[in-house]
Amino acid sequence: MSDNHKSRVVTTGIERAPNRALLRATGFGDRDFDKPIVGVANAHSTITPCNMGIGVLAGRGEAALVAAGAMPQMFGTITISDGISMGTEGMKYSLVSREVIADSIETVCAGQSMDGLLAFGGCDKNMPGAMIAIARLNIPAVFVYGGTIKPGRHDGQDLTIVSVFEAVGARIAGAIDDRALHEIERRACPGAGSCGGMYTANTMSALFEAMGMSLPYSSTMAAEDPEKADSAAQSARVLVDALRARRLPRDILTRKAFENALAVLMALGGSTNAVIHLPAIAHAAGVELTLDDFDAFAARVPVLCDLKPSGRYVATDLHRAGGVPQVMKILLAHGLLHGDAPTVTGQTVSEALGAVPERPRADQDVIRPWERPVYAHGHLAILKGNLAEEGALAKTSGVKVPKITGPARVFDSEEACMAAILDRRIAAGDVVVIRYEGPKGGPGMREMLSPTAALVGQGLGDRVGLVTDGRFSGGTYGMVVGHVAPEAAVGGAIALVAEGDTVVIDAERHLLHLDVPALELARRRAHWQPPAPRHTRGTLAKYARLVSSASRGAVTD
Repeated sequence: MSDNHKSRVVTTGIERAPNRALLRATGFGDRDFDKPIVGVANAHSTITPCNMGIGVLAGRGEAALVAAGAMPQMFGTITISDGISMGTEGMKYSLVSREVIADSIETVCAGQSMDGLLAFGGCDKNMPGAMIAIARLNIPAVFVYGGTIKPGRHDGQDLTIVSVFEAVGARIAGAIDDRALHEIERRACPGAGSCGGMYTANTMSALFEAMGMSLPYSSTMAAEDPEKADSAAQSARVLVDALRARRLPRDILTRKAFENALAVLMALGGSTNAVIHLPAIAHAAGVELTLDDFDAFAARVPVLCDLKPSGRYVATDLHRAGGVPQVMKILLAHGLLHGDAPTVTGQTVSEALGAVPERPRADQDVIRPWERPVYAHGHLAILKGNLAEEGALAKTSGVKVPKITGPARVFDSEEACMAAILDRRIAAGDVVVIRYEGPKGGPGMREMLSPTAALVGQGLGDRVGLVTDGRFSGGTYGMVVGHVAPEAAVGGAIALVAEGDTVVIDAERHLLHLDVPALELARRRAHWQPPAPRHTRGTLAKYARLVSSASRGAVTD
């Protein structure tokens, strides 16, 4: 696409005079028509702290593009706040927004024949949405992360948004009072930036840095620190250089880049949402990436970073400890990165990491040395069995008991499950099953942070299993299994589970099993009827008709 979409077409031929006239109204002068036109995808909004600082960063990027000899054209794209919509119908739009962001950026850049793209994002779906568009367009591009939020503080402890969700559960259990809950709520989010742990936004920004599509160190900078704006300006200068050198995204987003991302994902202990976003980006880039690839890297790569939600530290601590480059250099030294993979700067991964030491500094404990990892293997496990023939996903970091067998407590929506948790109707040893929350069934594959955090707050995080065809927040931990595929809405076995059935979750054996005879399951299947769609018009209805299985990244094209 990039070779056929040149901004300079507006300068040739009498018939292009109307194009030039319209561009003159936006500020073009005679000599500007010979410059590369760069789209600046600006996800600024005041909807969420994740994105409310992006306008300033985009302005710095725009000015740097002009100074470097390009002509920027800024346009807006959307965001919604996962944290604000969590536990509501609005969360159904979260994963949908990834597609809207990708489609909007692709539409503007292709429709206006942009030569390059500088994409700014902050909240969870901004990153994969922008990168899907970048891979589709295949014009020189750089992604600029809006930055992470600084941690809140209360009673000597760092706080994040997940602290508030867990405090709700603790209040219900009587472990804290109203005053303590109010203080945690007041102090958890002190300013601009994305949620501070190694949750989805920070995970995806880190993976983009590892893949070579963002600048070194940029993924862990705090949104409000001056270096973040300086990095935005440098990203613009790198993009103009990439335009002149014709460095195209699909030359960078190769199989090697995705394997580097998988290695870094495991080393960071990153979000489960990477398991749905990386395959979607790979699909757009024409690279084959399967659930089995995640399992393979989990077996090879230890968790090296002690980061929330299951660990102690936040992204700003990781930045001070050496950031993603330090993690990558450790992996490179142990043969787990492709050092010859190219990056948008023109350097290879090895060249970019040349000055980084092979061992982390001794005065910090955020990044562990190779011989003293947090966990000896990766924290994500793909489970299969008669309850998830295509696969399901478990996050094992912080889990004391990696297997549980118990009676199913079955709910056909998140709301029904949450009501049972709040009423204290879930007991130790239960396996909660939340279904009809998948990509088609939800629709939108909601994140289940509210029920999982409430269980943790009640002291049941290690004593209750939870299985769903929905997703989990990057802030979730505990014995939880999501992304169950096939999902209930298309007749997956999760639709056939009955109250009291024995469910086996065994992360060590990578098994998710419904202990019901095959003949009985066949009988239930014969009587099962697909439910009526929850939405018949509008965005969610269109999404439900188009979306693929979670096992394929829930793509819509």
